[in-house]
Amino acid sequence: MTCLKFGTLESPKEGTFQRSSSLQIFRSNNSISDVVNLASTNRRLRQVFASSSRVTILMNVADAEFGPIHDIIQLITQNASQPAHLIRSASQSDALLKQVVRIGRVAQKWEVIYPLKKWKSDYENRRLLTDEERFRLRRAIYRLWLYNRAFHTSQYDRFSRRLRPVVVERSQLLHNWSTSELAEIEDVRMVIQDVVQNHICPSNGSIQRKFHKRYPENPNPLSFNIHLNYRPERSNLSTGSYFGLLENSSAISNYDSLFHNHYHSSNASSSLSPWSKPSSSSTFAAKLRTDLFHDPGQEGWGDEIPHYYVVQDMLKLDPGEVLWLRDHAPLKEDVESYVHSLGDWFRNNGETFVDTLLWVMNERGEDVEGLKIAVEDCEMGIVA
Repeated sequence: MTCLKFGTLESPKEGTFQRSSSLQIFRSNNSISDVVNLASTNRRLRQVFASSSRVTILMNVADAEFGPIHDIIQLITQNASQPAHLIRSASQSDALLKQVVRIGRVAQKWEVIYPLKKWKSDYENRRLLTDEERFRLRRAIYRLWLYNRAFHTSQYDRFSRRLRPVVVERSQLLHNWSTSELAEIEDVRMVIQDVVQNHICPSNGSIQRKFHKRYPENPNPLSFNIHLNYRPERSNLSTGSYFGLLENSSAISNYDSLFHNHYHSSNASSSLSPWSKPSSSSTFAAKLRTDLFHDPGQEGWGDEIPHYYVVQDMLKLDPGEVLWLRDHAPLKEDVESYVHSLGDWFRNNGETFVDTLLWVMNERGEDVEGLKIAVEDCEMGIVA
């Protein structure tokens, strides 16, 4: 039996060999876009790509581009019906692939942000990450994201955070990973914290410094809130403070799902790609705008202790949400609206990863402060 190929006779053995060679060519690519472009080069490759092997090809390439896929699958398959520390598997499908790509693109954006924050003051030594370092960073992003999805939810309010059964449940997930891998997660968490406290929820002092640096000729003082849960009445300005907004639910009922739905839509997912985001400097410039309708002082999130607790609350957001707010929520009222859409459980309920890390390190007989110092000194973590 023979099959026809471009007007010539081809034996079944030759066809099998050529198909195997084509599959090997596809699998040698390092990005999904390369695979798609390769499939459009000729009819044979297009036929191989359109076969039942398509999802397998794309998943293999996605592992090279966004991997480790194993950790992405743990994140995707996490749900409240089973403990977060159990290892799960998933069947390959188009739906799974789409979620892998969406989450992987978020991690890729952190690959760009990480060097800028890691060497923020030591900029002479700033460099691009190696392939191995990018792999470790993505893995840490997925694992921190899994922790956030499992334990930073309405199921765990501020009254349950220190209950022993809850702490033990959280620690079981961290026990899945070695101490060096926990250091990588803490390294990433510290970078995310820097983004939250300096870009999304800047303190009054940060706003003051950046405003006078941008407008040195402006002698007018900024009008900051004296208390975080109170602000003076001003017409045509942004909505109330972080705490005041959550208390005044009727004032912004129309915003309940605006940002939440937008972030979780496919458009929001695509907007997380490196090619379609607004400049972070331009979004911060919006905070410093001074005109009849906007007072930059109202963009501050408090000083010292009040600001610290706001940042701790915001660190419950997952890495994708943090990026989305950084790029698409230029004003304080935008961030407040998104936070309000999450529900009252979010208020006065700081992140728990650091407490859980301390618990796990104590169980292992290791020093968590030593780990943090080693991460800061690049002796442990992503670039160790």
